[in-house]
Amino acid sequence: MPQLLAVCVVHALRPDDGVVGVTAIDKRPASGPVKIGPYGARSDVQADRKSHGGLAQALYAYSTMDADWWGGELGHELAPGWFGENLRVDGLDLSGARIGERWRVGAGADAVELEVTAPRRPCQTFARWADSQLGGGLERGWVKRFQLAGRPGAYLRVIRNGRIAAGDEIEILSRPDDAPTIAEVFRDGELSRTIKD
Repeated sequence: MPQLLAVCVVHALRPDDGVVGVTAIDKRPASGPVKIGPYGARSDVQADRKSHGGLAQALYAYSTMDADWWGGELGHELAPGWFGENLRVDGLDLSGARIGERWRVGAGADAVELEVTAPRRPCQTFARWADSQLGGGLERGWVKRFQLAGRPGAYLRVIRNGRIAAGDEIEILSRPDDAPTIAEVFRDGELSRTIKD
């Protein structure tokens, strides 16, 4: 059964050379259960909701499989939160997830229901973050490198509020077979086919 390995929230707002002037990409695992509402995880921040947030991008999930692949490429273990993700998941192929697919995370009255909405599009803020963490001139060419790797992770809309924690199981509730996958939307740039606010 797929599992939630970590729920990550902003550790600190960091100065950034982008338009907003700060970034909330520095995410770290929470030590216990985290409340999830329409705009994502409590104690998290979306510094630029126009580009990285809102209802259709309330949470960002990244898989252990993809993080481990990048770890091999970069020669470093990439801890939960390194990609700016809120959810580090295991046992799910996020590139194969379909737009509109619904998941239940957790159990009982606190279970959260989520809907896959879009792939993550890398940006210069992400490139600057990668370079600040690992150096080696990653800022230059990182966006293209991330795109070519085809491991974008998935944005999620919150359908049902609740509370989740590391160790919670993830159940796929429904999967629209005719919808494009995260990988297809990412590759083809079909943003018009993703679910909007």
